[in-house]
Amino acid sequence: MENNLVIVESPAKAKTIKKFLGNDFIVKSSYGHIRDLSKKKLGIDIENGFLPEYEIPSDKKKIVTELKKLASSVQTVWLATDEDREGEAISWHLSEVLKLSPNKRKRIVFHEITKDAITTSIKNPRDIDFNLVNAQQARRILDRLVGFNLSPLLWKKIKPALSAGRVQSVAVKLIVEREREIANFEAKSAYKIIGYFLSGKEIIKAELGKKFDTHDEAKKFLESLINKEYYVADVNKKPGKKSPAPPFTTSTLQQEASRKLGMSVAQTMKYAQSLYENGFITYMRTDSVNLSDLAINTISKVVKETFGENYLKVRRYVTKTKGAQEAHEAIRPTYADKETIEGSKQEQKLYDLIRKRTLASQMADAIIEKTTITINTTDDQISFISTGETITFDGFLKLYSESGDDENQQETQNVLPLVKKGDILSAKKIEAIEKYDNPPYRYTEASLVKKLEELGIGRPSTYAPTISTIQQREYVIKENKPAKTRNINCLVLENNKIAEKIVSEKFGGESAKLVPTSIGMIVTDYLQAHFDDILDYGFTANIEEKFDEIALGKISWNKMIKEFYSKFIKKVESSLKEKENTKYEREVGIHPTYGLPIILRIGKYGPYAAIEGLEKPIHVSLKKNQNIESITLEEVLEMFKFPRTLGSYENDDVIVAIGKYGPYIKHKNNFYSIKKPDDPNTISLERAIEIIGNKSSNEKNKFSREFNELPGLKILKGRFGPYISYQGKNYKIPKTYDPETMGVEDCKKIINQN
Repeated sequence: MENNLVIVESPAKAKTIKKFLGNDFIVKSSYGHIRDLSKKKLGIDIENGFLPEYEIPSDKKKIVTELKKLASSVQTVWLATDEDREGEAISWHLSEVLKLSPNKRKRIVFHEITKDAITTSIKNPRDIDFNLVNAQQARRILDRLVGFNLSPLLWKKIKPALSAGRVQSVAVKLIVEREREIANFEAKSAYKIIGYFLSGKEIIKAELGKKFDTHDEAKKFLESLINKEYYVADVNKKPGKKSPAPPFTTSTLQQEASRKLGMSVAQTMKYAQSLYENGFITYMRTDSVNLSDLAINTISKVVKETFGENYLKVRRYVTKTKGAQEAHEAIRPTYADKETIEGSKQEQKLYDLIRKRTLASQMADAIIEKTTITINTTDDQISFISTGETITFDGFLKLYSESGDDENQQETQNVLPLVKKGDILSAKKIEAIEKYDNPPYRYTEASLVKKLEELGIGRPSTYAPTISTIQQREYVIKENKPAKTRNINCLVLENNKIAEKIVSEKFGGESAKLVPTSIGMIVTDYLQAHFDDILDYGFTANIEEKFDEIALGKISWNKMIKEFYSKFIKKVESSLKEKENTKYEREVGIHPTYGLPIILRIGKYGPYAAIEGLEKPIHVSLKKNQNIESITLEEVLEMFKFPRTLGSYENDDVIVAIGKYGPYIKHKNNFYSIKKPDDPNTISLERAIEIIGNKSSNEKNKFSREFNELPGLKILKGRFGPYISYQGKNYKIPKTYDPETMGVEDCKKIINQN
């Protein structure tokens, strides 16, 4: 008979741990939290010290019943949830719900799922750390108090169904502020002077250390260079080095996976969680760059065997992140010598990234030689500078180099020809090129995480849910901005003659950037006007520090919540009493046909444009990527071309319209999306009927199988092939199975293997 029950959060983790434990252990998953604050009411007893009122959700009652039964039949229950505050809270909830006495429960933690780590943790159990539990409870309660009180205000003042969150609202504010910086940015141009000088047959590209504001100034300068001669005034060589980046924290992994692999923050955490639960990497929520002695020794051995002794340099990194919590390790492979792992392609790519970064952190510096050549006119009146860099020893760069945030950054090395001081050069050509300032970059998911971390807002466990939430609530959308084209002036001095030409350049193109929606901007403005401390970066960071102090047992969580709530609720009550009109309105211009004003507003279903003064008002909804602050009259007039009737089909009108999610066809109260390359402005009745027919045909051919013996189990066919749907999760069906003939037992087998 098994005498031990081990409880973890996920089935995958349970499966991996089970491999390392004997037959005396049952390993079960709680599937995350087993109870939470009520979804229907506040769930906090404010009068009684802000005590939380927890309840078990209906979808968790079955697993709780099973765990209670198992817990009553064993001698010891080992609570093996994650080692952070969230994991500690799950262990406490399990202990409370399963009614575990201190003698029966044992709390174990490990930052990697290996046999040694599991065995060591079982030899060294501890009790639940109630300081960590209180820190997690304080965050949950504070966020509920903010959301529960602010959301009804937003419903009343702006539009129904809105919601506010403490950290999420601050993240949206950052994106809104950046958008307004870009909107208010005035691009100024200046003329950069670049010379191309010949040393024998080799060209040296060099730049003047000064720019000219106007075309005339640039031209006058080029005229002053006619008939000038040049020589090498100085050659300066300096040795330098580049050092590797430390191993990954949650934040830096999210940033680098975005830059190198194109993963969203949520995707990175999903794949990292899978790698951890399958025993391939250490715990993926950490703000530590520390590596254990054992890890450093193993990594050193791999570096020496793979690259040689001269590529090894042992380093110990110190965590400098503001408010870093818990003495975790950095994210690293559990076995550094393991080059590849089993898993999806995305998991393999992420593992490879983590492994290379970890190994590189213990590798030698790259040795470089920086060369600066100064080119002067022979009268020494004017100097051009050329810089170059040569790698004399690649060191860690042999394996890995870190990406940067600057999207225009190019890792090109300017290799300079061998010249010496006094060499005479000739000018092949000298250009004066008009260059425009760049506006600030919009945030990517990765650069937003970096900014939040710099400000001390949020912690490793909060970055991904924060960024997912603000997009789910449609306060922010991820958008590609197409590049625009502009003409720039270019003057070229060649053979002592100046030629002028106009060339075109592309600018402003951006990919997967976070852009605030109209609602996001208006909600931010309202909260800033009435709850400025909630949106204050310093105030929010200070709250995080208070959570850290609770985790260390330095302050009482009830007292911290009380201090916050007493000031906060007064502002809520004051705002509820205010009768000022906070509804957004903007006149964008006059409609040319009706001669009446077009007003932009926020309605029940979001932002819209309306023609005022008509007997029967005409209004159109703005699309998600159309901003109520910046949309132009021309763009609004385009929208008023819709809806338009193309004709009749099957005794009903075929109508083209533009909705919140883009253009669509309406027919017999059914809706059909119009996707590129079809254009709603030019689409024909025949093409619209074809789209209607295709969707109707697809609906008829939809594949679905259900089973009476296991209600809720379905076999479906999706975009990527047949799959099983069961209890809110999907499971891909391997090619060895026939989805049309397979039975319940086949489905169970596939589910259990995942």
